[in-house]
Amino acid sequence: MSYVVLARKYRPPNFEALVGQEHVVQALANALTNQRLHHAYLFTGTRGVGKTTISRILAKSLNCTGPDGQGGITAHPCGVCEACREIDAGRYVDYVELDAASNRGVEEISQLLEQAVYKPVLGRFKVYMIDEVHMLSNTAFNAMLKTLEEPPEYLKFVLATTDPQKVPPTVLSRCLQFNLRPMAPQTVQQHLAAVLAGEGIESEPGALRLLARAARGSMRDALSLTDQAIAFGAGRIEEAPVRQMLGAVDRSHALRLVEALAAGDGAAMVAAVDGLRGLGLSAAGTLDEMALLLQQIALQQAVPDAVDADMGDAAAVADLASRLAADEAQLLYSMVLHGRAELALAPDEYSGLVMVLLRWLAFRPGSGAATSAAPAAPARPAAPAPVPRPVDASARPVTAVAASAATVARTSRLVARSPEPPPWVDAPPDDVEPVDRAIAPAPATEINEPVRRPEPVRSAVADTAPFVPGAHGDRWAATVRQLVEAGSIAALARELAMQAECVAIEEAADPVRWELRVERELLRAPAHCDKLQAALVQALQRPVRLVVEAGPVSDTPARREAIERARRQAEAEAAIESDPLVRALLSQYEGARIVPGSVKPH
Repeated sequence: MSYVVLARKYRPPNFEALVGQEHVVQALANALTNQRLHHAYLFTGTRGVGKTTISRILAKSLNCTGPDGQGGITAHPCGVCEACREIDAGRYVDYVELDAASNRGVEEISQLLEQAVYKPVLGRFKVYMIDEVHMLSNTAFNAMLKTLEEPPEYLKFVLATTDPQKVPPTVLSRCLQFNLRPMAPQTVQQHLAAVLAGEGIESEPGALRLLARAARGSMRDALSLTDQAIAFGAGRIEEAPVRQMLGAVDRSHALRLVEALAAGDGAAMVAAVDGLRGLGLSAAGTLDEMALLLQQIALQQAVPDAVDADMGDAAAVADLASRLAADEAQLLYSMVLHGRAELALAPDEYSGLVMVLLRWLAFRPGSGAATSAAPAAPARPAAPAPVPRPVDASARPVTAVAASAATVARTSRLVARSPEPPPWVDAPPDDVEPVDRAIAPAPATEINEPVRRPEPVRSAVADTAPFVPGAHGDRWAATVRQLVEAGSIAALARELAMQAECVAIEEAADPVRWELRVERELLRAPAHCDKLQAALVQALQRPVRLVVEAGPVSDTPARREAIERARRQAEAEAAIESDPLVRALLSQYEGARIVPGSVKPH
């Protein structure tokens, strides 16, 4: 008898033998038990997760007659009746599998649908299984839409695809959709162990772990790799031969690299990479193994109980977790993941691997390398020290000026040194050398002379028209402040309230009439007015009618706020300029001045 590969020999014959898709099994089993059967099913998922297998089990469940030939629809097909055996063998006349990748035209679909008018020959149901259905042409999809929506009661459609985004929405809406998930490596490893035990083949857990990881969620890929490993190992599955077969990097190499990086030993790191080159091991595989190791290290640092106890290097992981800080482990993990994508851009993969690891040494937290690696700014010529001017004996020395702690704090911010004057600072006079101080030299002046102060910046609102308080200005400003603090208005409704002037309030009217005047046409949009009116009704707890007219304004909440800000700014500047310590510094140093814009009110 010819050899049957493991992926076909151990294809699950029923729902109980299916692993990794419990959410699909539960839904289908309940539907079969309760006789709530849909006419079209769509199974989606990556390759090798059980789409075709579930389709065959579903076909057997619909047509199973039981060992005695008297059975009905069941969630537990017997596997011994003629229908079950013929479907497993792929020759049941009422179960048709169509590969849409090679039969994607409207002619093939039309031929299939022409047979749908005939009742099943042997079974209860005729089941059409269309694999890779997303490969069908648009005309083929259109041809099957009507039959797919209202098929005969004896016809069931089962569609399978790896790319559901390419299936038209008109088809998706007619199907009961199930998404088959990629299988976890632990699930694959356990199933491989059961299969090999049934085959009587010895295996090592580390080898099965490698095979399960290489399958990347596909049970069919895992069984195919296991067949290859059995042949490679001459009937035995051991970790070293499997690692050699897969070209996987041994965990010891990843440990050696991470240890060198944790110690900041660049020479040891380069020597480890040279060792990988000599063994011909993949740089991409090395980064993959390092990412898995760093994930275990981060898990050891955050949740030690969650670390896989079956890993043979648990002691080394715990040691590295104690040597690497948590933020360092996270940063190195991120660099390894991003470096994996950069290998294709490097001249060769090993030089790319070295650069990825050198990046960690350059930017390791707390190493200071990032700062030292930046080119130093060219040194500026030393500015001449300011020459103190003679002070009259009647004048009090600077050190004798009594200053409070708050005054000293304000002054220290004014005289703080900066490497480059900001662009908004006024240019110094032509005959004065610039000095790196916020207080720069200026012509000598007596202490009692009035200090020239910059003109306060007037707001744009204040420049448009003179401020004339309105009769309802105080009440409207208080009402707007209440709405803003309560969060009742936002965006353009808030801007409407801030830029509006209240010109009339009619309390006697029912509802109360508030008349506003707004200059900007955009703010007078009905949607913004309705939002503001609703907020007023909620705040005043009574019906309100809001009327908004166009026209110039003078007393608005926005203008009042601008005037208040200008007043506080002027008071702050006056306080600084009248401060004794500031006046003494201005008089002592030539060209000293207060930097415009450096004074802000608290």
